[in-house]
Amino acid sequence: NNNLGRCMDIKQVVIKSHTIDPILLKPLSDLNPQLILVFASVAHFQSADFANTLIHSIPDAQWVGCSTAGEISGEGVTDNSVVITAIHFEHPDFMIAHTTLANMEQSYIAGQALAQQLSSRAELKHILVFGQGVNINGSALIEGIAAHTPPNMGISGGLAGDAGQFLRSFVLNNQGVSQNTLCAIGFYGNHLSLVSSSFGGWKGFGATRQITRYQGNILYELDGKPALDLYKRYLGDYANDLPTSGLLFPFSMLSAEGSEVGIIRTILGINREEGSLILAGDLIENGYLQLMHASTDALVDGAQTAAEMILSLQNSPNKSLGLLVSCVGRKLLMGGRVDEEVDAVANVLGSKTTLTGFYSNGEISPLSHSTDCKLHNQTMTITCLSEQ
Repeated sequence: NNNLGRCMDIKQVVIKSHTIDPILLKPLSDLNPQLILVFASVAHFQSADFANTLIHSIPDAQWVGCSTAGEISGEGVTDNSVVITAIHFEHPDFMIAHTTLANMEQSYIAGQALAQQLSSRAELKHILVFGQGVNINGSALIEGIAAHTPPNMGISGGLAGDAGQFLRSFVLNNQGVSQNTLCAIGFYGNHLSLVSSSFGGWKGFGATRQITRYQGNILYELDGKPALDLYKRYLGDYANDLPTSGLLFPFSMLSAEGSEVGIIRTILGINREEGSLILAGDLIENGYLQLMHASTDALVDGAQTAAEMILSLQNSPNKSLGLLVSCVGRKLLMGGRVDEEVDAVANVLGSKTTLTGFYSNGEISPLSHSTDCKLHNQTMTITCLSEQ
């Protein structure tokens, strides 16, 4: 293929030590990258010189990344590591936007601010979003972006993880590290191909219950009863470990007519005084919720399905970057077998695709067979980027 020399190139390093020796970054700087993605544990982000060491090592590049509940690379899944993926574009045509999100109620406005920065240029094709993973309403963020960008434009990405603690998460850009910054990369022009897909593998069980009182992403009552009490009754002994144990039992959202809408909601927090559940995204007026569960095999199959959807959308002969954003809840459920879902994706996408990514507090992707972008939980979401 004669195009290979004219397409993007990718290099990756995985660092397992707590401190970063700049010498380890030399292979990346030799690539002369314009964009570098960083996914690392909370402990790395809390280290004072983490961002400075990285950004000063290759100051001409744009650095973007976030904290995780596990890092994904060509090696599989690691914890307490730093995965750094450098991209050299033949035709670099992207722009970075960032905005501050002071509190959850501002999520829509923050999305709007990102969109307005990025849509100031023509031919905006796709937005890749990295948001904080706590004190955020992910679905309101996406609505804010979608309302101020061209229709049918792709939006994907994820919310930072913090190892399933739901206390504090971090986002990185060239300004440094922050707990309340949202970062987005806008991609432009026709020589870039970006496609996204998402799939879960969870199944509903038990009764469907009507949402009788909620506000935004806070669920107060199901069937007229306090949501937290009902949920605890289902969980039994698992209730002692809330909110983390809630990742093993997410909700399937159903419409007011009781039909599947293809969206799963995870619990990000609980309010014992109010008896409420704080979910990762908005709920549906008069809709229904049903508890879900899954097996490792079903989740691995789901990841494979997401990868097969990518191949059906884009089968480029060129090198590509596969950005995997998978939910922390999947990782908790799969335990020691978590590598299997990344292996399943790698087997489908093949050796010309470099994998990077992270375990998240929320995944951003279009619904399958639609360009309508939503916040997902408990899915494997893949965005594949290549130059044509």
